[in-house]
Amino acid sequence: MSQEINNREYRQEILRDLIMQLHDGKTLEEVKPVFEKHFKHVSASEIAEMEQNLIMEGLPPEEIQRLCDVHAAVFKGSIEEIHQDQRQKVENQPGHPVTFFKKENAAIEALVEERIRPHLEAFKENDSQENILALREDFNLLWDIDKHYKRKENLIFPFLERYGITGPPQVMWGVDDEIRADIKTVQKMLAEYSGEREVLVEKIEETLEQVSEMIFKENSILLPMTLDN
Repeated sequence: MSQEINNREYRQEILRDLIMQLHDGKTLEEVKPVFEKHFKHVSASEIAEMEQNLIMEGLPPEEIQRLCDVHAAVFKGSIEEIHQDQRQKVENQPGHPVTFFKKENAAIEALVEERIRPHLEAFKENDSQENILALREDFNLLWDIDKHYKRKENLIFPFLERYGITGPPQVMWGVDDEIRADIKTVQKMLAEYSGEREVLVEKIEETLEQVSEMIFKENSILLPMTLDN
């Protein structure tokens, strides 16, 4: 038992060090080999504990939030692998809240990939009024993501906080707010469009990437963490 505890503490130190290296300016590619050398599997609960410890040590949640996309990318493969069986079990429970959130994420992903991105490609070729209108309608639909985030913030976050897990909800809530603000910005830019196509395209692509990253974080980190408690 003591050996298991020591190993876990050792892993926590390495995970913490990776995040701090990223915080100090190292790139994803620089820290990724270290991760791959020391870990075959990383659980969502270990990530939660790491973030919690960093916050308790005085690192503001906003600092961890800035690293959220980066460390999600570092951990992505291992998280998906370790939770594969768990995901399959949940998918066999249609009424499970986690299944509901996953279905919503699937709908959001379909909207992004099957509708918004094709319309964005059309807009890149021709910034006609028709293509602008299509994107405006798309982002009006995407704004429904606010309802999804509110359900997460009002149902899942309080549940995790009852188990003392406060770090990840704080970080994720901050990213949710960033995505909401980005969607509103895109809506405003589309409504007031006057020819700055490259600027608008860049903002749309940035926003869609944030949305896609949040889908991954929910499906592979937050929801498995919920099942663990």
